[in-house]
Amino acid sequence: MKVPLLDVKAQLAPLREALLAAMARVLDSGGFILGPEVEGFERELAATLGVRRAVGLSSGTDALLVALMALGVRAGDEVVTTPFSFYATVGGIARLGARPVFADIDEASFNLDPAAAASACGPGTRAVIPVHLFGRPAALPAVPLPIVEDAAQAIGAGKVTGIASCLSFFPSKNLGAFGDGGALLTDDDDFADKVAILRAHGSKPKYVHHLVGGNFRLDALQAAILRVKLPRLSEWSAQRRRNAERYRGMFAAASGMPSELRLPDDAPGHIYNQFCIRAPKRDALREHLTKNDVGTEIYYPLALHLQPCFAHLGYKPGAFPRAERATHEVLALPIYAELTEAQQGFVVEQIAAFYRQGG
Repeated sequence: MKVPLLDVKAQLAPLREALLAAMARVLDSGGFILGPEVEGFERELAATLGVRRAVGLSSGTDALLVALMALGVRAGDEVVTTPFSFYATVGGIARLGARPVFADIDEASFNLDPAAAASACGPGTRAVIPVHLFGRPAALPAVPLPIVEDAAQAIGAGKVTGIASCLSFFPSKNLGAFGDGGALLTDDDDFADKVAILRAHGSKPKYVHHLVGGNFRLDALQAAILRVKLPRLSEWSAQRRRNAERYRGMFAAASGMPSELRLPDDAPGHIYNQFCIRAPKRDALREHLTKNDVGTEIYYPLALHLQPCFAHLGYKPGAFPRAERATHEVLALPIYAELTEAQQGFVVEQIAAFYRQGG
């Protein structure tokens, strides 16, 4: 049996005709940048997620960047965030010349430890970026500062609590486009208006530039595709939660599992963009699963504070032991909505076989 980490084709097959019709609608309209398709998607996304405003953007990476730009973050400022996330969480901070300040993660959730984040804030801190990692809502630090939520992996996992929540529509996400795309959610009309200006080179009206912005626009084709898929989001999230619960039952029933192996805790709102276990002998286990046609991924093999591009920040190994430990133990298993019970059983049996054989 083959079990891919993600099966995009299985998700798209039932939607094929509707997707082709949406793409043809954009083709026939002759309008490809912003316009009615993007405006329609923004309204539908905001209504679906229970937020006042949604602003369509070119990627989740750019959503984080433009959120910081709208807050006025600039060179010399500090932004507190997690060292255990995808690079984009920190890349936008660095691109503005600000300094990323890291705080360690919570052991159980993999999310930024809110107490550690609050302690890391100082006089130069302009914002905090918690990440709702793997689809699990993070506890936010109690600080008198703007909070920009990195919800790239957590669409629909909870309400927007900070000034903004940033989404990604990368094809592997729970709501994926046919390329890059993103959005910023907020309940603040003024903030949304500023982001909308910044995404179009800071201009309003056209050719009158009030701000130094960028080209961060969501295109009409991606918006039309996302409008077809959006009504299925709740169903897909429920299926992922069902699969997570089924994994728990299967792991509990399997023989030979080591006591050190840990499954992700369930939590209210968790939408399981990934199902990440903590696995002893992680790398050898992954090699075994690959040989037996089970797709896996390591999120993430090197903590952000130890990335070569951030060496100048001065962090050393051991600075954030919980995050660093996670980089050696975490392994993502298939969890997509279309995953069958038989496929999940095969995944669990292959893991049990690895440990029964002594790893």
